[in-house]
Amino acid sequence: MNVSSIVIQAKSQHIDEILQIVKNCDFCDYHFHDASIGKIIVTVDGEGIDEEMKKVQSIEAIAHVISAEMMLSYSEDELDREREKLEHSDIVPSMLNDDSITAEKINYHGDLKKKL
Repeated sequence: MNVSSIVIQAKSQHIDEILQIVKNCDFCDYHFHDASIGKIIVTVDGEGIDEEMKKVQSIEAIAHVISAEMMLSYSEDELDREREKLEHSDIVPSMLNDDSITAEKINYHGDLKKKL
């Protein structure tokens, strides 16, 4: 499942009209708006990027929408892959568990896995 935030840009005089559409549609979820700057924040979700992009295109097709830009995207698959990497990686570098290495021998440059 993917979830992405979308910033909708429109002229201030059309915000109420667009709000009614996005609050009652089935392709996005309304969260916030600022009529003074003509912005509306919604989220879309989908099984993949293709499904999300179709929903963004539906938003762009709303009358008086100037643009609908994806600002932040979350992917469960990507998160799962990163969790899998962490679970199978040596989180604590072996040198930190080696009693024969003294602190004076450690030359730290921001990455203990690459420096000894």
